[in-house]
Amino acid sequence: MADISAKQVKELRDKSGVGFMECKRALVETNGDMAAAEIALRKRGVAIAQKKSSRAANEGVIGSYIHAGSKLGVLVEVNCESDFVARTDDFQKLVKDVAMQIAAADPQYITRAAVPADVVEKERQIQRDRALQEGKPERVLDKIVDGRMGKFYEEIVLLDQPFVKEPSTTVGDMIQAAIARLGENMTVRRFQRFKVGEES
Repeated sequence: MADISAKQVKELRDKSGVGFMECKRALVETNGDMAAAEIALRKRGVAIAQKKSSRAANEGVIGSYIHAGSKLGVLVEVNCESDFVARTDDFQKLVKDVAMQIAAADPQYITRAAVPADVVEKERQIQRDRALQEGKPERVLDKIVDGRMGKFYEEIVLLDQPFVKEPSTTVGDMIQAAIARLGENMTVRRFQRFKVGEES
């Protein structure tokens, strides 16, 4: 078994934001492999988040982001389970990051489930027609369309979007990591993006 140093644990903690003992456990499990330990922590975070996802999140805050020049602004409501967590710096930072993401990437929906069925069907048809025009064989059309739909969701669904500050992770993964760190369910309830001169 690899000898895990405090420096390694600190490095993983700085990267992941997860507690000291969790980081140490992940490094021990992966024999000091930093990349594998990060993946182990993310998987564990997903498991924790899934366990907590059924719990009511009725506390939280409304955060805002105003872009330089004051021509673009966002209001977003992010919920958690307790007022105590809502007041933590970690949660406040998460809300700010979500508001900035909305300003930068202009999502239309929070989750895939919120995208109307007719919008999904129309896009699937567009991608199917496009694949046929490109001469793709009939037997692989569904696979191609599924792949392109993933890209479509990345553009319009907040939780599927690559996080602007760290594009290797999605906004959904970032929220799940916060759930694992803070121990409470969290959800983005609603948002509004304002741009000067744009019709509402």
